[in-house]
Amino acid sequence: MEETTLSTGARVRDALPPGACDSHLHLYDTAIIDAPAAPNPLAGCTPIRYRALRDSLGLQRAVVVTPAPHVVDNRVTLAAIQTLGAAATRGVGVVFPDVTDAELRHLHDGGIRGIRFTVAIPRTAVTRIDMLPALGPRVHELGWHVQLHMTPEQIVESQSIIEQLPCGIVFDHMARLADGPSDERAWAIVQDRLQAGKTWVKLSGEYLAADAATAQDVARKLAAAAPERMVWGTDWPHPTEMPNPPETASTLDTLAAWVPDAKHRHRILVDNPAQLYGFQQDL
Repeated sequence: MEETTLSTGARVRDALPPGACDSHLHLYDTAIIDAPAAPNPLAGCTPIRYRALRDSLGLQRAVVVTPAPHVVDNRVTLAAIQTLGAAATRGVGVVFPDVTDAELRHLHDGGIRGIRFTVAIPRTAVTRIDMLPALGPRVHELGWHVQLHMTPEQIVESQSIIEQLPCGIVFDHMARLADGPSDERAWAIVQDRLQAGKTWVKLSGEYLAADAATAQDVARKLAAAAPERMVWGTDWPHPTEMPNPPETASTLDTLAAWVPDAKHRHRILVDNPAQLYGFQQDL
């Protein structure tokens, strides 16, 4: 696991605007998940460790996303919001359609502002896209969004469900459009949703792409299409890259390469997440 003082940390920290937000990270409590008997690289991925990393990079806000091993147990995310500071932290939880209204209100009061559907990797999926029609209207009433981690093929297959959602939509990890050869059908759906409003894309997970050049091309195309609808995240601790994750500071350097205009980066790092997650203007 990386140290909190990183080789490029000073450079990226000095360039970050006040209120910069890491809009996608995961935290784990191996005491309450079915962890393997062998040493678990996720065991050290706690709020305290992330806070040290965040501070070393100059980030001030964060959005914690409940990871797949916790299924619908959002306690680790709620606890992290409090540890990292409720004013500067929000969460994205995971629920099933049988979740009660009281539990949704409890999550909202704890700082949750969206629910995630991770189906891009079937072996780790705990939710299904067919749960969206039941949950979409309920989270819409709370002012939440649904966060979709889907492959381009899945986006095409689920087009009618996505288009009928009343709530906001956030596509994870550039909608996985950089995974391989361009899928023009998925591109058209994502761009249509962006132009229709209430849809956002996370510029994150560049190491999931086919290669760095493809990731850059996709990120630049998305940012050019709707700069007011982009947010950025580290995806710390980069669970798909375990046990050899990249240095987190490199994801900030990558964003600078993708979005060289400082005003646009400010929008992506500060203004857009403030609007999407409901952060107050002042910390």
